[in-house]
Amino acid sequence: MINFLIERFEKKQQKKSDIRTAFGIFAGIMGLLSNLLLFVSKLLIGLVSGSVSIMADAMNNLSDTVSSVLTLVGFYISGKPADKEHPYGHERFEYISGMLVSLLITFVGFQFFMTSIDRIRDPQSIKVTPVILVVLLLSILIKVWQGVFYRRVAKKIDSNALVATAKDSLNDVFTTIAVLVSASVEGITGLKIDGFVGLLIACYIIFSGLQLIREFINELMGLRPNQEAIDQMKEYLSSVTDIVGYHDLLIHQYGPNKTFASVHIEIDDRWDLPHAHEKIDEIEQKFKKQLGVELVCHIDPVNLHDQRQQFVHLEIKKIIKSINSDLRAHDIRLIDHADRPRILFDLVVPSDFKATDQELQIRIQEQVYRNIGDYPVEVTFDHIYLL
Repeated sequence: MINFLIERFEKKQQKKSDIRTAFGIFAGIMGLLSNLLLFVSKLLIGLVSGSVSIMADAMNNLSDTVSSVLTLVGFYISGKPADKEHPYGHERFEYISGMLVSLLITFVGFQFFMTSIDRIRDPQSIKVTPVILVVLLLSILIKVWQGVFYRRVAKKIDSNALVATAKDSLNDVFTTIAVLVSASVEGITGLKIDGFVGLLIACYIIFSGLQLIREFINELMGLRPNQEAIDQMKEYLSSVTDIVGYHDLLIHQYGPNKTFASVHIEIDDRWDLPHAHEKIDEIEQKFKKQLGVELVCHIDPVNLHDQRQQFVHLEIKKIIKSINSDLRAHDIRLIDHADRPRILFDLVVPSDFKATDQELQIRIQEQVYRNIGDYPVEVTFDHIYLL
């Protein structure tokens, strides 16, 4: 049923350029309708039965309804093209709408935490009827369907916001099961556990809201790209013929489908400028076509024919490897001017490396004096690059 619905919608949207936005809005509408139905039905049976846990679950569905509205708005705005004020587009608004949803979920959780505390202090009986049980069972089925639907659409359009919404929908299944258990236990045994179950649901809602807030804060601050994306870039750059190597890869994301990157490409310093420009253009165009990434390349000429330069290059590599195999040196250059001879290079330091930059500088300098000669070493320490 879900696959049929998605495939039918996709066929209708084939002529539209931004199918991702269309799918996001479609998911928002489906969520809005189903959550609104659940909210109204649970609120009515909660009022009839006097169950605070059922009303808490109804308010959770109300927050899901508002979440669906925010999803609609979020995908609509994120689908707008770049403009003068937002040259990188509007895709990050999807993260903002997700953040607002998370704050709403957390607020509702705190509200019903206080209500549940009051109900524990002053317990009241729940009027359990077959209608209530049927409505709760149906709500479980609807939430399962909704969660699977969100997850499949999220996978199709690669949306973290919908992944979070799918997770929230499937988690709601457990809260409704808890409400069902509460009503059943009181109906069978007479034990008034409604306030305690409501308290558990409230704590769960608060936890889910705070977890989502954390995820979207990370998205807005800028996360490390997933390893699969990094591996794809490494695989492509390693397959490029003619270049000597690459380093200093940086990736910037301005939304799920708006990725920019920069990298230093090492080339033979005997290449003329037109040839180097042609090769760089080829790399940038294939990155865009194959990976969907806007790449900017910086050229680093490498001396491959001077024996003295090659000796220094190999010795520096040996020195760095002897200190720690996780360290990587690049842009190694011997400046052999009589007035100021020196060795320069960049050193990529892993984030979990224990020694300080100053300690590394001293160790490297000592070994250079011993293995290469009387050359001061100027090291630029890199701590933020991916490759």
